[in-house]
Amino acid sequence: MEIIRSNFKSNLHKVYQAIEEADFFAIDGEFSGISDGPSVTALTNGFDTPEERYQKLKKHSMDFLLFQFGLCTFKYDHTDSKYITKSFNFYVFPKPFNRSSPDVKFVCQSSSIDFLASQGFDFNKVFRNGIPYLNQEEERQLREQYDEKRLQSNGAGTLSYVSPNTSKCPVTIPEDQKKFIDQVVEKIEDLLQSEENKNLELEPCTGFQRKLIYQTLSWKYPKGIHVDTLETEKKERYIVISKVDEEERKRREQQKLAKEQEELNDAVGFSRVIHAIANSDLNEFKEMTTCVFPRLLDTKLMASTQPFKDIINNTSLAELEKRLKETPFNPPKVESAEGFPSYDTATEQLHEAGYDAYITGLCFISMANYLGSFLSPPKIHVSARSKLIEPFFNKLFLMRVMDIPYLNLEGPDLQPKRDHVLHVTFPKEWKTSDLYQLFSAFGNIQISWIDDTSAFVSLSQPEQVQIAVNTSKYAESYRIQTYADYVGKKHEEKQSKRKWTEDTWQEVERKRLNTQCISYALQNHYYHTNSLTATSTAGKRNLSPSPEEADLEARISGEISDTEFEQTESCAEPLSEGRKKSKKLKRMKKDLSPAGFLSHTEPCTDELENYSGTGSRLCGCCWRTSALPSSPLAQGPRGILQEQ
Repeated sequence: MEIIRSNFKSNLHKVYQAIEEADFFAIDGEFSGISDGPSVTALTNGFDTPEERYQKLKKHSMDFLLFQFGLCTFKYDHTDSKYITKSFNFYVFPKPFNRSSPDVKFVCQSSSIDFLASQGFDFNKVFRNGIPYLNQEEERQLREQYDEKRLQSNGAGTLSYVSPNTSKCPVTIPEDQKKFIDQVVEKIEDLLQSEENKNLELEPCTGFQRKLIYQTLSWKYPKGIHVDTLETEKKERYIVISKVDEEERKRREQQKLAKEQEELNDAVGFSRVIHAIANSDLNEFKEMTTCVFPRLLDTKLMASTQPFKDIINNTSLAELEKRLKETPFNPPKVESAEGFPSYDTATEQLHEAGYDAYITGLCFISMANYLGSFLSPPKIHVSARSKLIEPFFNKLFLMRVMDIPYLNLEGPDLQPKRDHVLHVTFPKEWKTSDLYQLFSAFGNIQISWIDDTSAFVSLSQPEQVQIAVNTSKYAESYRIQTYADYVGKKHEEKQSKRKWTEDTWQEVERKRLNTQCISYALQNHYYHTNSLTATSTAGKRNLSPSPEEADLEARISGEISDTEFEQTESCAEPLSEGRKKSKKLKRMKKDLSPAGFLSHTEPCTDELENYSGTGSRLCGCCWRTSALPSSPLAQGPRGILQEQ
C-alpha cells in the first residue's frame, strides 16, 4: 500500500493494526546516499573494531535523508498453513509546514541518486507528496512555541494578531509606508460601515508591511475585527480582515489553535510510525536499538552463518531470494491481505522499499523453515518465536571485517587476539606492491589500508611478528609495530583528549579568577608602596628595595593577609582587562628588581599542574582547551526483521 502525505492520516490506523497483529515484520529503506566522505570501501578496513566501524559510518552518514521506508507485516494462518502479508511503502520528506518549523538541510550522493533513478524511483513523489516528520527535540520545541502562543491568545485583551511586543500607543510609520497604511485603514472603515460585506482580503504584501498593519490595527481597532494571515498556492502571504463580535472572535481563536495543533500533528507525521514500531557512542546505540527493537534479526548475517554459509554463496537480497527458492529450501506459501496489493517476485521490483521488505520476510521464512528439517521429526513450519532462531537475534552483520562477523547488540563484542597483525606506517608514495615487496620473506600476507600512509598487515604465522618488528628498528622510511602496541598508544591518546567534566571546568575557572584577582591585588600593593618611596628627583629609580618594597615581596611570596585575600575573592574582572593589568604588573616588577618577582616570559613550571589526570597542563596565568568532536546515530542495516 502506497502511503503519501495526502492519505497518511486516513491509513494510519491500518498501519497500527497490522503491526499489532503481526507475528513479525520486515523493514527496508532507500536513502539519498551512503557516505559523504570516502567510499565505504576506502573508509573501512578489515581490522576495524566494532566501535571504530560504528564511528566511521556514523560520521559520514548523518546528513543523508531517508526517502522511502518499507514495512511488511507477516501473520501465520494455521488453518491454511500460509502467511498473510500487509505491505506499506512510505514516501518520506521533511517538508517545513510553516516558517517556525525546522528547515532541514541534507546531502545527496550522485551515485545513489543515479542508481535509484535507474530503478525507476519517483523523486517527484518524494518531494511533492512525502510525509513530513520531526525528531523528538524538534517536536518538543514546536509544541512549546504553540503553548506560548496559546497562553498569549488567552490573555486579557490579547487578540490573534497582536504581537507580544506591540505597544498600546500609535505606531510610528515610515514616510514611504504612510500612504499604504492609510489606504488599508480606509478600506477597513468602509468594511465596518458596510452592511453587506463581512470580510476584506488585502493584496499580498511584504512582511514589513504586514507587521505595520498588525501594529496599526491592534491600536486603532482593539475590538470588532479579526485579523488573520493566509497563504496562496504560490506561497504569497496576505491578510484577511473580518467583522466579528467578541463571541465570534473567541470562536475563531479556538479554530485557529485547533488548526495549528493539527498542523503540528501533521508535521510529526512519519515519526508516529517509528513510535509505533518502537549523539552517542556504540553502547548508547546498542541500548537505543534494543529498546526500540528488542528482538532484531539481520537476514544477511543469518545467511552468512552456519548451517547456511556453506550452501548460500551470495547474500545480496535479490540473489538470496532466488537461492532460497531452490533445493534444499522450500519457498513459503504467502498471500496478501484483502485491500493490500500483492507483489510478484518474478517482476523484481527491487529497490522499492516495500518490496524489499517483503522479500526480506520471505527469505527469513525460508531459512527458518530449513532449520526445522534438522529436528526429529522434521517440522515444516518454524515460528518466529522458536528457540531455533535465538542464536541469530540481536546481531548485525559487519561487512568486510576479517575476524569479527557481527556487532553484538546485547553485550560485549568479540575481541580477537590479532597477535598476527602488524601496524605499518610508510611514505605517501607507497603502493600495495611496495608492501608486498617489504613482507615478501614472510609468505602469504593480507593488507588492509587505513589511510595513505598506514595499513594493517596480517601474517600467516604469529611467531614471525617480532622478526618483522625488529626489521624496522633501523629503517628510515617506515615503521612497524604490533597490533597490541598500536591499540595501546591509541587508547592513551584517547584518554588524554577526553572531555573534561563539569567539575573540572569549574575548578579551572575558579583558579583563573583567583589568579586574575591576586594579580589585581598585587598591582594595588605596588601603586601603594611606590607612592611612599617616590622622591622629588625625577627620571631615576632606586634599584635597592625600600622597606615597603621588601614588604611587598614578602607578601607576594605568600604573606598577603586573610582580609586582603578575601577581598580578591570577590574580584571578577573580565579576562581581557585582568590580563592587561597582569602584563603591566610584570613590567613594573621587572623594573623594580633585576631578577623580577615572577616572570612569565620563562616557563612558570612552579604553577603547572597535571589537571585531573587528563594530561592537560594548566598555568596560573593562561590555559587552553581543545573541543572534542561529537556527532549523531548511524544508519541501520538493510534487510532487518523485528519480531512483534
